[in-house]
Amino acid sequence: MDASLRRFSIFYFFYYAALGAYTPYVGRWVDGLGHSGYVVGAMLGLWYGSRIVSPPAWAALSGRSARPGHWFVAGCALTLLCFAGFLATESAWALLGVMAAFGLFYNAVMPQFEAMTLTALGPRTDLYGRLRVWGSIGFLLVASTYGALMDRFGDRAFPWLTLPLFVGMLMAAWPHRRDTPPDHVDTVGDAGHLWKRPGVRRFLLMALLMQVGFGPFYVFYTLHMQAAGHSGAAIGLLWAVGVLVEIGMFWQAPRLIARFGASRLIMVCMAATVLRWTVTGLYAHSLPVMVLAASTHALSFAVFHACCMRLMADYFPGRRAAAGQSLLYGFSSGVGGVLGAGMAALAWESAGGGRLAFLLGAGVTAVAWVVYALRRTVPAIPVSSSP
Repeated sequence: MDASLRRFSIFYFFYYAALGAYTPYVGRWVDGLGHSGYVVGAMLGLWYGSRIVSPPAWAALSGRSARPGHWFVAGCALTLLCFAGFLATESAWALLGVMAAFGLFYNAVMPQFEAMTLTALGPRTDLYGRLRVWGSIGFLLVASTYGALMDRFGDRAFPWLTLPLFVGMLMAAWPHRRDTPPDHVDTVGDAGHLWKRPGVRRFLLMALLMQVGFGPFYVFYTLHMQAAGHSGAAIGLLWAVGVLVEIGMFWQAPRLIARFGASRLIMVCMAATVLRWTVTGLYAHSLPVMVLAASTHALSFAVFHACCMRLMADYFPGRRAAAGQSLLYGFSSGVGGVLGAGMAALAWESAGGGRLAFLLGAGVTAVAWVVYALRRTVPAIPVSSSP
């Protein structure tokens, strides 16, 4: 790899390493502080809600600056500062306040960094996967080990264990202070008439429902496995299996899409996800079964995501690509994430607990399958060269 590009892989590593600590284990930490599932759900709901607001707001601010790289470093510094607030925070309202600020900055910097990466690559976009894979490696290493670390040092050690990763992220951001994003990045508003193109709204609704179905997994999977009697090390293993198959399948996804088509594969991925959440809800006590369920992440996430990106290239071609990505990000990760976290929290606090939460996730994913199955074939529509 070109030495000038190595700094990009380093930032991806630390950003997603921190995410590998936060996503799987923040719920365990909040639960260890004595808070209910509603607080855990609200924490993750704010996390996903900030994905709707912060990327476009941050892009508008940094885009007006003559030194956008300085904004990027400042965003990473504010992310570190906000996360440090968790060290002295235990009450529910204080946790939610720190979470709101932390989520705003943490979710704002990655879209800017992605644009900076693509600018640095120029025509060498084929190298993107080799840079981005280091993010998956960082996530894998942390997610697979932090369960055992929390077993050893206690749940309350979570902020102290995670803070060094954000320090590393800030240090990795510093060499990018002079980087610049593309001269023009389309916004959601630039999507124009493409929002009304046949199939787009059904596709976005399907993606939103798929994200809602993932809500119990992102919010309560670690706690659900813990309640089923699995150790922190075993839970780390399950997260590791999911990420490993994800990395492997990302390399194979283009061949599968070329052979079977993105739409057909999406149907298979959603069917596999329905089975995954059903099995996770009903057989959480069996580690071998959970390993098999985790391995379906290759379809539930990797192939599904690759297929969505392929269809997005059809729906939002050319210079509309960034606008389409913003639209998908806001609908799926943003709105879908908030609704999924809320659904999971309500189910977790009911008599059904984790079992009900994952069965509801399976049900919502089944609805997504039906929604997409009723689609009509969309004929190719020529896109005007004008903006």
